[in-house]
Amino acid sequence: MQSFINITAIQHVGIPVTNIGDSQTFYERLGFKRVMLAGFMHNGQPGSCVMMQRGEMVIEIYQLPEQELNDIRSRENGHIDHIAFNVPDIDKAYAMAKEAGFNIVEPGPVFLQFWANGCRYFNITGPDGERLEFNQIL
Repeated sequence: MQSFINITAIQHVGIPVTNIGDSQTFYERLGFKRVMLAGFMHNGQPGSCVMMQRGEMVIEIYQLPEQELNDIRSRENGHIDHIAFNVPDIDKAYAMAKEAGFNIVEPGPVFLQFWANGCRYFNITGPDGERLEFNQIL
């Protein structure tokens, strides 16, 4: 009998953007509200992350450091970076993904100081390189 990781919902869709302020304004015009703002480090440089929410839908928009933005700017059709699934127990989800033989990106769940008490996440990659994030808000 196969057991599955306990996914309770799509938590958010992550979208890299070239101007976090312009993107926040855009999603506000669609009825989303900023529910979180946090900084993070990427390759030793600071980035910014904003979670926008409307009802049960959450979109993560984030801006990488300047030197990382050229790839995003060169895309003609935009870019969705990852889909995140909500899980109630990140350690159990990680163990199950490892046991199932998924291609796990991180060596273990990673902590970020997002939300009020932080979150822990890890990613797996699908057959075409798509990233699926498993995330527990603490």
